[in-house]
Amino acid sequence: MTESLLERSARFIDGATYEGPESVNPVDRSFHEIADGVGLVCGFSHIWTLDADEGLVVVDTSQPDWASAALEHLRRWRDVPVDTIVYTHGHVDHVSGAPVFRDDAVERRRPSPRVVAHDAVGRRFERYDLTRGYNECVNARQFGRRYRAGFFDIDWVKPHLTYSDGMELEVGETRMQLTHEKGETDDHTIVWVPQQGVLFTGDLVIWAFPNAGNPQKAQRYPSEWAAALRRMIDLRPSLLAPAHGLPVAGTERIARVLDDTATALEGLVADTLAMMNAGASLDEILHTVRVPTDLLERPYLRPSYDEPEFVVRNIWRLYGGWHDANPARLKPAPDAAIAAEVAIMAGGAAALAQRAAELCEAGELRLACQLVEWAAQAAPADEEVHAARAEVYRIRRDSELSLMARNIFRDAFYSSKARLQPE
Repeated sequence: MTESLLERSARFIDGATYEGPESVNPVDRSFHEIADGVGLVCGFSHIWTLDADEGLVVVDTSQPDWASAALEHLRRWRDVPVDTIVYTHGHVDHVSGAPVFRDDAVERRRPSPRVVAHDAVGRRFERYDLTRGYNECVNARQFGRRYRAGFFDIDWVKPHLTYSDGMELEVGETRMQLTHEKGETDDHTIVWVPQQGVLFTGDLVIWAFPNAGNPQKAQRYPSEWAAALRRMIDLRPSLLAPAHGLPVAGTERIARVLDDTATALEGLVADTLAMMNAGASLDEILHTVRVPTDLLERPYLRPSYDEPEFVVRNIWRLYGGWHDANPARLKPAPDAAIAAEVAIMAGGAAALAQRAAELCEAGELRLACQLVEWAAQAAPADEEVHAARAEVYRIRRDSELSLMARNIFRDAFYSSKARLQPE
């Protein structure tokens, strides 16, 4: 008999079992009725649906391909129109499927779904339009081969109804409480349906270590994220419906997941601030502050996407600004100029590359990356240096757990490999 998603999440949580990132984050476009009147289409970000009798409420629309699949599933599940779409936040993987729902309604001569979101979502869309080229670059690095060019060429479906702090939303006889929280974003909404005990969390729960440190994206809010999780525990939901990962059933099991996640974030914030207040530099903090191993071993807190070290950097940025307390980096020389001087002292770029290879073999990957980077900046046309750089970053990529680190190092590997002449 096939294991349901709720059975799988219970087995993983109760038995502290982990079978890899794919096992906790189904993205196969499959449909599941998780509870009476609560449907889930698994996607890059999930599409959750609530049957509100007079129409469907869709929480997040994922991306166009998944939205099209979701509509096919929903027609077979309930032959009623989509009345309302709620964006949990404005990230592209949560909102770019909305035109599919809108166009389907037009084609069927039905009213377009009402779109509801926090009032900062519209401002996020405007920021994305201003930084489209940058977002294309960084997302190509972050997601690697899975990224499709043109991801940010979007016909935004802007919210029709917005709120600032909280809002009661009614569809038919179903009442939902929308609440603004900050965490991965500043425009986040959780959706609480008290009649059914269902809590739609958006990206505040992702079955991975919280994405509170993304090195290439806008500010995250780990302290506020933890506080939001504590408030979610107080609601005592019986079904947790995250935008990524597995649904979770059972009040105590849900509380355990939320409490562990909040505890991990609270510890990072407290320890980082304590060292900042004692006058420590960012370098000292990065190499000191840690999340307890037992928390990182939870199946819902593995650093498979983001990781604690990056969160520490974001905490520093939030409370302390961009300067890392190293005076040489306040108004630094160009990277290439520094690399050239280091190469002269080392006896040339080839010597730096050779030492980087030795350090790499000894497992000193952080040092190896720095040295080989200097070598490549000092001798950008040297194929032997780029061969060494490619090898160092290949090994570094394969050693990393988080997708963000792995793919940034992967990008460095391919950038040097592309400079090599075919043998």
